[in-house]
Amino acid sequence: MYNIAMYFVQLGIAIAAIFDHKVRVLWRGQRAAFKTLKQKVDPNAKYVWVHAASLGEFEQGRPIIERIRLEHPEYKILLTFFSPSGYQVRKNYQGADIITYLPIDTVTNARRFLRTIRPVMAFFIKYEFWYNYLHILKHRNVPTYSVSSIFRPDQIFFRWYGRAYSRVLKCFTKFFVQNEESRQLLAKIGIKETEIVGDTRFDRVMTIKSLAKQLPIVEAFTTPHQLPRGGEPAVQEASPRGGLEGVFVAGSSWPPDEEIFIRYFNEHREWKLIIAPHVIGEDHLQQIISRLSPSGATEGSRRIVRFTQTTREEAAKADTLIIDCFGLLSSIYNYGDVAYIGGGFGVGIHNTLEAAVWDMPVIFGPNNKKFQEAQGLKACGGGFEIKDYDEFAALMQRFATDESFLKQSGSQAGHFVKDQAGATDKVLDSVKL
Repeated sequence: MYNIAMYFVQLGIAIAAIFDHKVRVLWRGQRAAFKTLKQKVDPNAKYVWVHAASLGEFEQGRPIIERIRLEHPEYKILLTFFSPSGYQVRKNYQGADIITYLPIDTVTNARRFLRTIRPVMAFFIKYEFWYNYLHILKHRNVPTYSVSSIFRPDQIFFRWYGRAYSRVLKCFTKFFVQNEESRQLLAKIGIKETEIVGDTRFDRVMTIKSLAKQLPIVEAFTTPHQLPRGGEPAVQEASPRGGLEGVFVAGSSWPPDEEIFIRYFNEHREWKLIIAPHVIGEDHLQQIISRLSPSGATEGSRRIVRFTQTTREEAAKADTLIIDCFGLLSSIYNYGDVAYIGGGFGVGIHNTLEAAVWDMPVIFGPNNKKFQEAQGLKACGGGFEIKDYDEFAALMQRFATDESFLKQSGSQAGHFVKDQAGATDKVLDSVKL
C-alpha cells in the first residue's frame, strides 16, 4: 500500500508542477538528483548521509554536520533535502560535499540512491521516516540515527491503525529524542534504543550567537543618544533600560502579528521598534508602513526607515526600523530588550531560541503548543503567550514599568537556552565514528 501511494505521490508532483512554481522547483530538483550524484560522488570516499526535510531541520542537523567535518575529515558529507525551502537556501552550504534533493521514496529510487552513495552512516533529522530508504539501510547494516526527534501520542505510529507502519521505526539503530514522553511512547511499541539528549538547535543558536554580526545601522538606531535629533541635543527618555529607550524586535512577523504590536507602538513612543517580517515583499513592506503611518496621522507618527535605504545618521533619528533583507535577524536580536516571534496566529511560531539566547524575554501567539522550546520558555518565565491585543498591551506595560521583571524574564530565557545546550556532544559521544 505504501509503495503504491509513493508512486501516486510522484505522479501528483509531476502534475502539480505544471501549475505551481514551488512544486515545479521540487519536481525538477528531484529529477536532477541522480545526475548530481553521478557527477559528484567519489566512489572511493566514505559518506555520512544527513537528511533534513527543510530549513528548520537543517538547522538542527547542522551542529552534527559541522562537528563531524571538523573532527572526522576522513568522511565526506552528503546532505539531502525534501523541501525547496531548505534546498534553495542552503544549496551552496560549504559544510557538505554534496547537496541535493532526496528523490521520492519508491523502491526503485531508494535502491538506486543507496547503491550510488553507499553511506557508512545516516542521520535523519527530527521527523523523517521514509519507509524504503530506511528498510534498505537496515538490510545493508548501515547505522542509522534519528536526531532531535520528538513524538506525540496522536502520531500514526501510536494509533491502532498505524501499527503496521510503525515498524519503520525499528529500522533505526538509535533514537536521540528530545524528551521523556518521546522515550516512553517508543518504549510502548517495543523500541528501546533511545536516549534523551534534547534538541541540537540549542547548540546551533549558541554558535550563531558567537558569530553574530556587528550592524552599524542597527547600532545607530538603538543608541540615539549618541547623535542629535533634528539638530537639537538628544533627550534621554524614561524607559526600561535605565534612561535609554527600550528596543522591541519583531522577528518573522506576519500580518496578524503586526496588527497587534503596531497598534500598540503607534500609541507608545517610548519604545523603539525593529520589524523583520517573514515575507519581505514590497506589498507586505508597504502594508507595514501604512499601518505605522495611518491615514490622518499627525506629527507624532513614527519616524520610519528601511535598513537597505538608510544611513547611520538617519537611523539614529528614527524610531522604527524595517529590515527589508534576509540574513540579519539572529544578529539583530542582540540589540533588543524584548522580542516578539511571529507565526503564532497562523501555522506556528518561528525560532524563539535565536532571541532568547540574548537574554531577552520572548512573546508569541497562541499556536505554540507543538513547540517544545516555547513550552520550556513559558515554564521558566522567559517566554510569554498572548492571545489578543489586550494581553499584549498589558504585558508590554509591565515590561515598561517594572525593570526587575524585564531583566529577570530575559535572564530566565537566556539561562534556559544555555542549560539545554549539549545535545550534539551526547549524540556524537554515543555514535561510533
